[in-house]
Amino acid sequence: MELARRIRLGEDSVLELTSVRLAGGKVNSPRRGDFADELGALANGRGGTLVLGVDDKTRRVQGIPLDSLDAVEGWVRETCNDSIDPALDADILKLELENADGTLVPVLRVDVPRSLFVHESPGGHFRRIGSSKRKMAPDVLARAFQDRSQSRIVRFDESIVPRTRRSDLHYAFTDRFLRSEAPPGHEVAKEDMLGKLRIVGTDSAGAVGLTLAGTLLCTEEPQRWLLHAHVQAVSYAGERTDADCQVDARDIGGPLDAQIEDALHFVRRNMLVGAVKRTARTERPQFSERAVFEALVNAVAHRDYSMAGTRIRLHLFSDRLELRVPGALVNTLTPDSLHLRQASRNPLIVSLLARCPAPTGLGRTRMMDRRGDGVPIILKECAELSGRRPTYSMIDDSELSLVMWA
Repeated sequence: MELARRIRLGEDSVLELTSVRLAGGKVNSPRRGDFADELGALANGRGGTLVLGVDDKTRRVQGIPLDSLDAVEGWVRETCNDSIDPALDADILKLELENADGTLVPVLRVDVPRSLFVHESPGGHFRRIGSSKRKMAPDVLARAFQDRSQSRIVRFDESIVPRTRRSDLHYAFTDRFLRSEAPPGHEVAKEDMLGKLRIVGTDSAGAVGLTLAGTLLCTEEPQRWLLHAHVQAVSYAGERTDADCQVDARDIGGPLDAQIEDALHFVRRNMLVGAVKRTARTERPQFSERAVFEALVNAVAHRDYSMAGTRIRLHLFSDRLELRVPGALVNTLTPDSLHLRQASRNPLIVSLLARCPAPTGLGRTRMMDRRGDGVPIILKECAELSGRRPTYSMIDDSELSLVMWA
């Protein structure tokens, strides 16, 4: 067995061995913080495997009591979710290995992928060097953030998403991008175009996977890999956030263009429609659907996907609609200059959305208009409908807020 052979050779830069001690049915050793530091170090490096139930000094397989295996697994899962920021997506596998007596005993194998993010554990930011972890010095940490594209120097939407494979593509989604690029039936040409369009790519280890943009637009459920890539939509009966006044709520996932359409439908379903009767009855909705559509397109296209644990928030109130988008404004943009200039954090996502058909009746044929007309349309439509200009503002330099008045 490959794992047994690796254990015999001992720890290295991608293998960590840990014995487990229990007390009262709970994990007493290793300490949760130390264990989280080891996991974070692997994720911040090339990834790797951590085996629980093996002594790291003697390399002897000790095992984990079978009746405690589920408890230890739960402890590992809690550590990944609660003690590491952002939470770590690791595979936890139950295996049997031979101990010194030749008896098969249970162990846990934790496979940690190379992450898109730089993870912080209780002891700080660690990386793996040989068979041990080392705390990152400030300059090393800065390079790590740059390497993971969170410095905004490298295009984050072209990063390869760990654990994705070419087979995860849904060809009903990719065909809309390939239709004009390769003749029908020319599968080789289509496969080649996936690379040229940067829907698929190769990571630093040479493995083929999907880019962030490819995952977000060409898989059925991007949230399998990117838990935060969804829209939280809530409608309230009053003018403030109050659980007692909540009338509708939904977490909207799926490909980005589907998120836009579903979020627009959520607004249509929950906003009020009044009427003015002069020579004939004229319906006046609370919000301009065209403005809402443009705002949603901008939100999914320009949000900062490197901010794990955040999501777009769409909240409807009786007097306003609020849209909160994770990420600071790029380059030198300010809330006051959004209607005058344009800059894109995710140029690949913008390019692909510009190829996606838009819903009918909204003034455009494609989801994205790269001329930069979105914000001017929002300002004009909202002012004409409500008599008040919508307001853009930054919250803590990390979230853009848009308020449309009813």
